[in-house]
Amino acid sequence: MTACAIEGETTGAAATVSPVSGEAGKAGEAEGPGGREEPEEPERPEAARGPEGTWGPREPAMSHGVVDPLVPDESGEPGGGVRATTGAAAFTIAADGSYAARLTLSAAADAAAWFPERWTLDGHEPYAVPLPLGRPEEPDSDVLPLTDGRVLIRRQVADRHTFSLLYPTGPGTGELPLGALECADGARLTLLPPSPDGASAYALSVGEHSTAVWLVAGGAFGPVHVADVPGRCSGGVWLDRAGRLLALDRQPAGGGPVKAVAVDLGRGGEVTPLLQIAPDSNDRLLLADADSGLLLIRSDAPGHDRLGWGVLGSCLPVRFPECLRPADVAVTPFAVQPGQMLMPESCAVALRIDGAAGSWVGVWRPTGRRLHQLAAPEGWLAGSGLWTRDGVLKLPYANGDVPCGVALVEAPVDEERGVGPAWAAATESGMQPSAAAAPPAVCKPVPLGQAPLVGRTAPG
Repeated sequence: MTACAIEGETTGAAATVSPVSGEAGKAGEAEGPGGREEPEEPERPEAARGPEGTWGPREPAMSHGVVDPLVPDESGEPGGGVRATTGAAAFTIAADGSYAARLTLSAAADAAAWFPERWTLDGHEPYAVPLPLGRPEEPDSDVLPLTDGRVLIRRQVADRHTFSLLYPTGPGTGELPLGALECADGARLTLLPPSPDGASAYALSVGEHSTAVWLVAGGAFGPVHVADVPGRCSGGVWLDRAGRLLALDRQPAGGGPVKAVAVDLGRGGEVTPLLQIAPDSNDRLLLADADSGLLLIRSDAPGHDRLGWGVLGSCLPVRFPECLRPADVAVTPFAVQPGQMLMPESCAVALRIDGAAGSWVGVWRPTGRRLHQLAAPEGWLAGSGLWTRDGVLKLPYANGDVPCGVALVEAPVDEERGVGPAWAAATESGMQPSAAAAPPAVCKPVPLGQAPLVGRTAPG
């Protein structure tokens, strides 16, 4: 167990961008090859046009950086990589898409200060509510929205991490302290993505030999230790809608390849393997959809880091489409279309594309075999957004004219492809086909086809 001491306090994310609020121009879609021949070809903007072109915002993609726990640094340690953002703090969306939260700078010219801001996304028009207190926040604080409208904030002072819930109250901001954790011996602590149950929040504390999972909101008396996972863990992807099955990217304490594992929080942190594409490959889980079982994976099994996809319960190997590795850009998935019950190949996936011209949006489906590249609204909070069940992508943005806006992007339609016996069998059975006629003798990769996720049932 990592060295964290509790200081409890008894308290109880087709080519037309349509703005919901403010103005946004039309997004032109570059026409690319749409044939069915292999290899798959990405659709690219012309010469990655610069800031005044159709493809890219006015500020560079790498104007700010934050630590990305999914990317290893030169030493191989997880958490050392950097991902691009358009702001100094992350924009986090609640599990059901109702609220979002971020840290933002006050508009005061004399003394700019950071304060939390909550966005309401599920109404007719988005709006933001500032949640300032009597003191400015540190820019390295974390905020996370709950589905009841409250916002969790994690603050750090030296080795002490405090947690509170913020909420609007009349003209001011209310604060409910939840307790604190004191992490010694250089242990790092980060918030996990919002829990699917909407009422809980978890954090990872990475120690020298193991990683602790803490329930920091939703418990009865402050932070609660719920699991201890051997090794150094990063990432964090929920595999179900109950907030029980958590995927983490784990590296053995003594070094070695990073492998995604499943942690069952309902069984005291029982750990089972989830990804093992090759014995020595680094296999990380980036996104998972609980409805369809679609997984978005980053692995160096093909020889270098590639984006791939697989399906929980499938015996097919992980596939690494060529269209997901366009030249001279970085591609990162950030949202999967929900509601596609047992149809992982039809899910639309939204991707952030970072290049020399800036950041823009990609849309891809496993069956489409084509990466559609679309312009982002001005001021897009890059890397954030969410899908509706009907295939509309909602992209939050903020600029000088619109302090709180959401652009609606209809997913481009892929060319129809022939449906062979294997896909027909997949539709009827609700599972990915293992072969056109007979299942293979050996399931690869292990253990996607044998993932021992105890108690997993089809979504209702």
